[in-house]
Amino acid sequence: MTLSWSMDKVGPICRNAEDCALILSVIHGSDGRDQTVYNAPFGLNLSEDVKSLRVGYIQEIIEKDTSASGDNGRAALDVIKKMGVNIDSVSLPSSYPFRAFDSILRAESGAFFDNLVTSGRVNMMVQQTSRSRANSLRQSRFIPAVEYLQANRLRSRLIKEMFDLFKQYDVILAPGRGSQQSLITNLTGHPAISIPSGFDKEGRPTSITLIGNLFDEASILRLAHIYQQQTDHEDRHPP
Repeated sequence: MTLSWSMDKVGPICRNAEDCALILSVIHGSDGRDQTVYNAPFGLNLSEDVKSLRVGYIQEIIEKDTSASGDNGRAALDVIKKMGVNIDSVSLPSSYPFRAFDSILRAESGAFFDNLVTSGRVNMMVQQTSRSRANSLRQSRFIPAVEYLQANRLRSRLIKEMFDLFKQYDVILAPGRGSQQSLITNLTGHPAISIPSGFDKEGRPTSITLIGNLFDEASILRLAHIYQQQTDHEDRHPP
């Protein structure tokens, strides 16, 4: 179901990176019904050496995180370094009013569910609090066009900044939480894969995220696959 035409990204949920690669090889590309889909080729050899990959990691978050997520993220870095991969510290774009991008999401969501609102059926939704999805859909009709356009101008700058960053790197490793990577990649379209990195003291799973260049899912899948060959996090279950 569409939430935001320009921000939604389709991807598989699988046990491991190898399964993700298998599913993606089937679902990638155009199906002839969505004119916005770019029919890019998807070529992947999971056994290809990863030592040539240019990898960066978000140092200011991973190294300062004192939680189990941070500990497991640093352990994941050590595993990848032992695989012979050279890793540099990087920073994702941060000088943006990220809350302003919410107007894009809400405007596009409101457009898709416009009939739900105008017909009054939005009142049938279970949650009706001030921060509920129902109220967000109602509010979408009051977003000024100027605000929406200004947010997209900022978005264009963000896309350019990420484009320039990936001239230097093939993969960027980010923590599963504590950064703006999910919002950034939704805005820019860069592919990402989240993989298990361990558990915290309460037995809850933690993760790391590998971000790739546009239309280069192959690099993040290769690195994720080789990493998972060195660990067993994806095969374990919470106690």
